[in-house]
Amino acid sequence: MSRIEEEPALSIGDVVRATGLGEATLRAWERRYGFPQPQREPSGHRRYAVDDVARLLRVIAERERGIELPVAIERARVASTGVPSLFAQLRERRPDLQPMTVSKRHLVPLARAIEDESAARAERPLLIGSFQRERYYRQSERRWRELARGAESAFVFADFERLQEPADAPAELPIDRSHPVSREWALVCAAPEHGACMVAWEPPGRMRPGDARQFELLLSVEPSVVREAAEAATALAAPIAPELAARARERLEQLPPPLPEKQLRLSSAITARLLSSLQGKA
Repeated sequence: MSRIEEEPALSIGDVVRATGLGEATLRAWERRYGFPQPQREPSGHRRYAVDDVARLLRVIAERERGIELPVAIERARVASTGVPSLFAQLRERRPDLQPMTVSKRHLVPLARAIEDESAARAERPLLIGSFQRERYYRQSERRWRELARGAESAFVFADFERLQEPADAPAELPIDRSHPVSREWALVCAAPEHGACMVAWEPPGRMRPGDARQFELLLSVEPSVVREAAEAATALAAPIAPELAARARERLEQLPPPLPEKQLRLSSAITARLLSSLQGKA
């Protein structure tokens, strides 16, 4: 059932009267920020949901408090959707993706193969990581500082004590240990000519003393999947670092989808790096 069937459909005039915003403003926000996103009738007329009015009123309230427009829109967008988990959201949006059970010792070379191939292409990607615990990130911090220098924007999630946005390193976004994302290990690289993502979830209660840590992994170089993973991570970042999230979303909007043949070559290159790494450890 579509949103139009579930909720009353409002015309642009109805929204103007309910919010006080002009038609030109609504069209400009839709064109510039993808917000709001009305349904279109065959005639081309816009039809809005009641929730769109609530989100617009939230933006207006944020603006009256002195919040910049892109940040206000991001906050309104996130408040209406929420991001319980990167893994859960990706599985919900893409049920065709089948998770694989992978041990941590195999995830490490996979993540590094993706990172190295992305860095080698020098396309200044949007680079996002989720590390569960701060100590895990610190083990890779030097490497990620180097990766961030070649990225357009980079940020990482972990149980940091506070938000930090160093100039020469990824922004550090704190996630409480009670948050579902604290059980996830994720990597997203989104660039003009390539994209790759891995989102791994560590199920609770499976590990016994002496056992290797096991994760359920979603892995893809499909442009739409990478985009969805990047958008979910950006939405998660918005309440923590609104300005950073707004810049990341703007970057995503500027990225054209990579060509399928280039993604196929990317997949082959990542596989070759991974196999070379595993062979070196044999």
